[in-house]
Amino acid sequence: MSACYEPLYTLKPVAPDLWLADGDCISFYGLPFPTRMTVVRLRDGTLWVHSPIQPDEGLLREVAALGPVAHLVAPNWIHYAFFPPWQQTFPESVGWAAPGVRARARDYKVPARFDRDLGDRPPVEWAVELDQRQVLGSSIHQEVVFLHRASRTLILTDLIENFEREKVSFWHRPLIALAGTQDPDGKAPIDMRWSFHAGRETLRATVEELLSWSPERVVLAHGRWYDHDGTAELRRAFRWVLD
Repeated sequence: MSACYEPLYTLKPVAPDLWLADGDCISFYGLPFPTRMTVVRLRDGTLWVHSPIQPDEGLLREVAALGPVAHLVAPNWIHYAFFPPWQQTFPESVGWAAPGVRARARDYKVPARFDRDLGDRPPVEWAVELDQRQVLGSSIHQEVVFLHRASRTLILTDLIENFEREKVSFWHRPLIALAGTQDPDGKAPIDMRWSFHAGRETLRATVEELLSWSPERVVLAHGRWYDHDGTAELRRAFRWVLD
């Protein structure tokens, strides 16, 4: 069994000017983590690529056919590893880094280029198409989240993980249950939830703002994403901080 989501390395349309692509699973703390990136076409015809996955030639051709890649986005402190091959293919793209990315990439000697930093509000380059917020309150985790306004699609990375039991091995099933990341009740893994202990009220305020955006869909980097009832799924997944 595999946690990966077929087909791999091909664009999957979600809404007008919004696509996903699933990549191979990677090993993270011994668990097979599926990888997923999101692509948005901006009003000027350029592309915004969120959490780029390990590319292959076919995926690179598909992306290039949509338009020039202008922005590569590392949305949190552990989602930057595949920047180098994308930057080699699209050298004119701007590399954007969430808080914590630059230092960790430097510590792990990942030869990625980061040109700009992500903040709590969208830059002028994509402010019409995308909103964004910096999620604060954790002693460890740093992530910037986005809303594709036209389709009301919330784009998260690791703040919700939602692994389907039948897609992981028998030995991994108790681990995802213990972590609280098993579909249909996926949420932030337990260690991440603990890291928000001191900043719980800060996180609550951010989640309430995300709920006010009334997302129809919620895209995740790991596991089954929510293609409908996004606001209800968001409220369910964050009940640990809202209740």
